[in-house]
Amino acid sequence: MKKRFDTTFVVEASVIAAVYAVLTFVFMPFSYGLMQVRVSEALTVLPAFTPAAVPGLFVGCLVANGLGPNGVVDIVVGSAATLIAAVCSYRLKDHPLLVPLPPVLANAVLVGWELSYVYGMGALPVCMAWVGLGELISCYVIGLPLMKLLRKYEGVIFKHRNS
Repeated sequence: MKKRFDTTFVVEASVIAAVYAVLTFVFMPFSYGLMQVRVSEALTVLPAFTPAAVPGLFVGCLVANGLGPNGVVDIVVGSAATLIAAVCSYRLKDHPLLVPLPPVLANAVLVGWELSYVYGMGALPVCMAWVGLGELISCYVIGLPLMKLLRKYEGVIFKHRNS
C-alpha cells in the first residue's frame, strides 16, 4: 500500500522553497524589475532530479513574490510562470540541455507580459526580451553548471529521484 503522506517529499519541497525564497531576497536588487537575473531561478533545474522540486519552486516563488515589491499580479503571474516551467522541466528531465528552457520561455512570456501591460515598463517585445535574457543567465549560465555538479551527488542529495 502506498503512503498517503511522504515526509521526505515534503521536506525536499520545503527546503527547495526556502532556498528559492532566501536566494531571491539575498539578491533582491537583481530579482525584480525589467532586467532581472534571479539567482534563485538557477534552481529551476531541480525538477530533473526530484519531483518535489515542482511544488518547492512554486511555493518558493509564491513566497518571494508575495513579499516582493510588485504586488498581487506578480504573486499570480510570476508564480504561475514558475509552476508551468517546473512541470515542463520535470517532463524534460531526460534531456538535460532542455531542462532550463521552460523557465526561460515561461517567464519571458508571462512576466514580460506582466511588466509591459500591468506595470507599463515598456513595449511587450522589449519586456519579453529583457526578462528572457535575465532567465537565460539564471538558468543556463548558473543553472546548467549547477545541474552538472548535482549529477555527481544525485543519489545522496535527493531521495525522491526521478525514474
